[in-house]
Amino acid sequence: MSKRLYVGNISFKATEDDVKNLFSQAGEVVSVKLITDAATGRLRGFGFVEMASNEEAQQAVAKLNGHAFMEREIIVNEAKPQERRERGDRGRSREKGGFGFRGGRK
Repeated sequence: MSKRLYVGNISFKATEDDVKNLFSQAGEVVSVKLITDAATGRLRGFGFVEMASNEEAQQAVAKLNGHAFMEREIIVNEAKPQERRERGDRGRSREKGGFGFRGGRK
């Protein structure tokens, strides 16, 4: 059974192939997904790596968490399930003025 890992503090110059080559040191890499900004297309500095087995994922965490990769110390840990968010809600509340009118009255 494969295991998904979160990888943080990734260099903005890294490619999915770079990350795959690094994680291959710990075992078989099933997939790599680096997260990009929707507006600019630039990397956001984190992503996900899926390892072929739980044992290989544990090896990757032990071996690569805090490892220097492309001049940065990466963070590697088990990925948590994604929380569902309501569409369009970005943590703002109507009560706090997050939507609608923002200016003062004249």
